[in-house]
Amino acid sequence: EISACLVGSEMCIRDRPRIMSLLVLTAVCAMVAAAHGAPRPLALAALVIGGGLACGGASALNHVLDRDLDRLMGPRTATRPVAAGRISPRRAVAFGLTLLALSFLVMASLDNLAAAGLALAGGAFYVLVYTRWLKRVTPQNIVIGGAAGAIPPLSGWAAAHGSLGLGALYLFLIVLVWTPPHFWALALLLAPGYAAAGVPMLPVVRGTEATARQVVIYTLVLTAVSLLPGVTGTFSALYVVGAAALDVVFLVLALRLWRRTSAPRAALLFHYSLLYLALLFAAVAVAAA
Repeated sequence: EISACLVGSEMCIRDRPRIMSLLVLTAVCAMVAAAHGAPRPLALAALVIGGGLACGGASALNHVLDRDLDRLMGPRTATRPVAAGRISPRRAVAFGLTLLALSFLVMASLDNLAAAGLALAGGAFYVLVYTRWLKRVTPQNIVIGGAAGAIPPLSGWAAAHGSLGLGALYLFLIVLVWTPPHFWALALLLAPGYAAAGVPMLPVVRGTEATARQVVIYTLVLTAVSLLPGVTGTFSALYVVGAAALDVVFLVLALRLWRRTSAPRAALLFHYSLLYLALLFAAVAVAAA
């Protein structure tokens, strides 16, 4: 039973740092692809540092805005610094804004304004649109809010030469469509906490079976979107082979979850979704070299 699972476990506690690292990885791979495998080392370093600062700043502001929910969702979130009272909201806001400002300065100086502006826009979208608004009002919050996590590849692509292209659009769409099945697998595990806090996540509003069905639907869409760059010739055949193999595993795990929705199957799909995106973007970078 999903409600019996993993709240407060190590897997759930550590999901955000891994996501932040994954977002930086998508930006780096996008930059490598846009630079045809040879990005400028200093610009690449600035992207890693600036992207990490942007993620950290947005996360700090998220802790401030979500502190009321964090106290209600159980030990996984109640011990976060702002929710637990170890850091005041004012100090956390100052810290978050400082990180975002440093991110912009680093990337504007060593990459370009387009890359810096996109990184800042991604953080702002996550904080103001997803955290402050969508998360609290609609079970489709992550479908729309997933755009925040899809912006780092745009920033990475722009860091290579200051503009975007069709490849950047494909990478944006891949992350956008990947986000719902990835997040809903985790939301199935955390549904009791979301219910306690009154957050209208899909498993709370529609139930586990409907959520698992939506995971399958979005996984099918993800498969189509991930293969589209190869069909149009934007990415090479090497990428297509890698994407197809990764898609097959994702779809098998999603179908297993739909047939019998359980905590172990949701956890396995969640973990695999992280690996999937990392390997898919690695394939983008390797195929471009």
